[in-house]
Amino acid sequence: MEKPKPSAFFATTLLARLIERGVDSVVICGGTTSGCVRATAVDAFSYDLRTVVVADATFDRLELSHAASLLDLSAKYADVATSAEVATMLDEME
Repeated sequence: MEKPKPSAFFATTLLARLIERGVDSVVICGGTTSGCVRATAVDAFSYDLRTVVVADATFDRLELSHAASLLDLSAKYADVATSAEVATMLDEME
C-alpha cells in the first residue's frame, strides 16, 4: 500500500483493513523515526491500537533525532522494544 503522507494511516485503507481483521495492535518499523515512524505511531495510539515501535528496526538521519524520537514515543504513545523483545512477545502470543 502506498502512503502519500508521513502517517501510514493518512489517506490509506490501513485502519479499515485492521478493523476488518479485528487487529488491536501494530508493530512499527522503518524510517524515519522522527517523521514517518512517529506520525504512524501517534495515529495508531490515537486510534486506540496497542503500538510497539521496534527500536533497532527504525532509523533516522541523525542518531540524536532517532534517540530523541524513541524517548518521546516511549513516554507518550508507544512501547519501544528491540526486535528480539518483539519476537519474544509474538512467540508468546501463539
